[in-house]
Amino acid sequence: MKQKNTLVKNASILMIASIISRVIGLLYRRPLGATLGSVGMGYYGVASNLYSILLLISSYSIPMAISKIVSEKNALGQYRNAHKTFLGAMIYAVIVGGVTALICWFGGRFLLPANQPNALPALRALAPTIFLSAILGVFRGYFQAHKSMTPTSISQILEQIMNALVSVIAAVVLIRTMAPEGGANAAIFGAMGGTIGTGAGVAVGLIFMLYVFRINRGFFRRRRKRDIHSTEESYGDIFKDIILMITPIIFTSFIYNCSAYLNTYVYSSIQGLHGIDSELIMAAYGEYSNYYIPMIGIPLALASAGTSAMMPEVSESYAVGDRREVNRKSNETIRLSMFVCIPCMIGLTVLAYPIMGVLFPASSDLAAKLLMFGSIFVVTDSFSIVTGGVLQSIGQQKTALINSAVSLGVNMASLALLLALFPQLDVYAVMISNILFTVVCCVLNTLSLRKYLRFRMEIRKTYIEPLIASAVMGAVAFALYSLIASVTKRPSIGLFVSIIAAIFVYLIIYVKISHTGEAEMRKYPMGGMAVRVLKKIRVYR
Repeated sequence: MKQKNTLVKNASILMIASIISRVIGLLYRRPLGATLGSVGMGYYGVASNLYSILLLISSYSIPMAISKIVSEKNALGQYRNAHKTFLGAMIYAVIVGGVTALICWFGGRFLLPANQPNALPALRALAPTIFLSAILGVFRGYFQAHKSMTPTSISQILEQIMNALVSVIAAVVLIRTMAPEGGANAAIFGAMGGTIGTGAGVAVGLIFMLYVFRINRGFFRRRRKRDIHSTEESYGDIFKDIILMITPIIFTSFIYNCSAYLNTYVYSSIQGLHGIDSELIMAAYGEYSNYYIPMIGIPLALASAGTSAMMPEVSESYAVGDRREVNRKSNETIRLSMFVCIPCMIGLTVLAYPIMGVLFPASSDLAAKLLMFGSIFVVTDSFSIVTGGVLQSIGQQKTALINSAVSLGVNMASLALLLALFPQLDVYAVMISNILFTVVCCVLNTLSLRKYLRFRMEIRKTYIEPLIASAVMGAVAFALYSLIASVTKRPSIGLFVSIIAAIFVYLIIYVKISHTGEAEMRKYPMGGMAVRVLKKIRVYR
């Protein structure tokens, strides 16, 4: 197994895979939405949100934790202990994943909002997926600790392809066989079919990771034979390390991500108290959770990918006491995330209506308005994800946990207050409170990094230069779309051309104002292709 040796390359590999995975995940929602309808997508969204919370408890934090622990031991040459950590993590995943899957199956009815019992079949279909995801997380974290991002990347793409295919097919089959008359049962069984696809995707991803692990067993065995450390940790010590590392990350991730479930619960409950029909509530939330959230999730996946690649690198540097390198790598990851997320924010804002209209014709104006006004979430959330990852990498898991808890408190308080005082805001209140959540988290994480690392951001390179280039890009994209769409009467053509043009404009302006050289540009996601294109148009000579 060949190892990658640079942070940006590793991050770029994961980012490209994340883009592909999220685009696949986005595209299949169009036929899925047409099959399920707004109410069915609402049930699907409620079940998926609760599944995400259970996944946080059982497996979401495992890749990050295992990557950190194993990378630290690898940096110190403790390869046998690193392998024992992998085995201990597998035992942990089987136990915790199995228990959480049982809770999902038998206790799901108590976890769902009282006025949304029809989401239960979709939630129960996700129980086996929770167990498989925990095991898959161990393999991904182990390979990431060895700075090999390709297996994780390929498994993510395969997972999404299978998820997309099975979700739509299973939804259609279940509706035709279990609810041919349509009505409420069609929405229930259709949502269940959609969640079955999630499990099929995870199963395929796990099979691939097992295959990759098998062909690399020789590499891992040779590394263990080179281990000259005489002290081998006991499994008791291994489990202690895993639990002490995973537990704060679980709670941090839980607090950070459970806002989606709590938002659903608070939103549905308070709007119900205002006398709004439960199906209308679910239809509005379906627009939010199944159209707006997946769109902003594409650039956010890039931030998560950058954080996954950064954690083993920062953990290694911190383990050997090189704080300057920790700061350099942290800034590098933030800059890489902003290079992508800032133009995405502008693009989603100016092209919100054509994006939703072309990709999701079943969606209403609500989804487009949410995207237009809520795209700033892309930048604030990506920054909080990366900075939270840095805190976890330097052993400040409790600090990241506290910051997330405070932010969640602001999130819930603001949501309840907005809905109580201004019920007409409806699902917009959820969007606003989530943005406040990430803003508070950004501020607290930044203050914590200054305290522990004397961290200083490169404001101009990280924010100002991408923002200037993005502003020009946004103006050009909007004007070009408006012109082409009005002439051709084909919004899809206008959207496609304007997006391609936007990419070129952004790269040209960014290179000109930042003086980014060829060597640096090649490090960015798909940077080699960008350099070749920029050479042809004589930006690079």
